[in-house]
Amino acid sequence: MHKFPELSERHSDPTTFPPGVAFMDGQYLPISEAKISVLDNGLLHSDATYDVVHVWKGAFFRLDDHLNRFFGGVEKLHMSIPYNSAQIAEILHNCVALSGLQNAYVEFICTRGTSPTFSRDPRNSVNRFIAFAIPFGSVANPGQMERGLHASITDIVRISPQSVDPTVKNYHWLDLVMGLYLAYDRGAETAILVDNNGNIAEGPGFNVFTVKDGAISTPDHGVLMGITRQTVIEICAAMKISCVKRAISPDELRTADEVFITSTAGGVMPVTKIDETPIGSGLVGSLTTQITKSYWQMHEQGESRTAIRYPANAS
Repeated sequence: MHKFPELSERHSDPTTFPPGVAFMDGQYLPISEAKISVLDNGLLHSDATYDVVHVWKGAFFRLDDHLNRFFGGVEKLHMSIPYNSAQIAEILHNCVALSGLQNAYVEFICTRGTSPTFSRDPRNSVNRFIAFAIPFGSVANPGQMERGLHASITDIVRISPQSVDPTVKNYHWLDLVMGLYLAYDRGAETAILVDNNGNIAEGPGFNVFTVKDGAISTPDHGVLMGITRQTVIEICAAMKISCVKRAISPDELRTADEVFITSTAGGVMPVTKIDETPIGSGLVGSLTTQITKSYWQMHEQGESRTAIRYPANAS
């Protein structure tokens, strides 16, 4: 049986929303007023692409990389929007500035949209652009960051790249959600899925890294090319640490010295137990700690930052 949170721990009012600002149909509005049609194919068919960039201490991190990935997805899905990269950057900037958030989770989306005749031909749909900024959230909470996450390797296979291009960020999450429920049944906190070859793929919104004998590896097949993943690869190069993209078996992950995951939502996050097996010493590893420190240092200065211009009266 699936274990559900106690009612006191669950959100019982579906009309409540976190603070934030959205952009839809050419206007900025409170996040609670941002809604799409029930006929939007993004809802009906998961026919959409999106990206998420975060704001930390008043500045976007690697905004251009997220914009480039988003436009790559729009092109591959044969979508079009009436905004170029600079215009979307301004829209995202305004969502954050109007919200007043110093640390924010900023998502921007292109859905297939709707057809006036409810046509099943996707070429007849008018594509729709949506963006929003809400408070920054992490895959791992502060306690999990300190002690490390407990993950479970599931036997659920991540959607094949022959079916859905994993380089296009998408909402095909049912395999990931089912993986989460299986992980919860096992007493774990998150799930790791395998690819169609039985090797490690990714988890719900994150890439996976393993450390063994001072060398770092990350899966190379059937995974999203994460911006945080790429940041870690660059950090490793600067630290002269070997970091390779390759196939990783579940047994390799379980017998690693350290394991960590990466996501825009949380950065670099340690994993210290997989199923019932402690990873290494069972504590957050030294390389994970070093890479995490370097990752957040990059947010303080340099060309990766794009500062937000907040209104003068913003708190």
